[in-house]
Amino acid sequence: METPGPIALSRDVEASIVPSGDKVTLQKGETAQVTQTLGGTFTVIVNGNMFRIEGSDADALGLEPVKTPAEESKRPETEDDLKQQIETQLKTVYDPEIPVNIIDLGLVYDSTPTQLDGGWRVDVKMTLTAPGCGMGPVLQQDAQNRLLCIEGVDEVDVQLVWDPPWNHDMMSEAAKLELGMM
Repeated sequence: METPGPIALSRDVEASIVPSGDKVTLQKGETAQVTQTLGGTFTVIVNGNMFRIEGSDADALGLEPVKTPAEESKRPETEDDLKQQIETQLKTVYDPEIPVNIIDLGLVYDSTPTQLDGGWRVDVKMTLTAPGCGMGPVLQQDAQNRLLCIEGVDEVDVQLVWDPPWNHDMMSEAAKLELGMM
């Protein structure tokens, strides 16, 4: 999606300050410059500060919400189908400051589905590029919400882990290329 020019917010909207993750309310009429529209969320600059707005609040920016891959897919028939949908969903989670998803950044260490009575539980171990990143809980919740959108997934537990420590070598070649590291 091409980022639009400056937009006057059409209503008050909750946003997260980047990188602290603190919640604030941006006021109707404030001018926002959209800088990133990846993964169905919006990164905006308002009064020189960076914020993340959830995709469900796209109307405040005069934009349409983007459907997630889970909203466009069917119930997984096999565990392999489910593993593919898990990866696809996690590839829609982005750090608002980095235009690369958490899979290609190498932040997801493990994602394991376990069959329950009539459904699935997914356990995820992920890390952050820096232990002090205030967006950690936001990314953790975003990953959980995306996985709960998969039909048949009833439980999701996303744990932030710090071992092994993340480093640039964990990124995919596509991520390194996107970030100008190759």
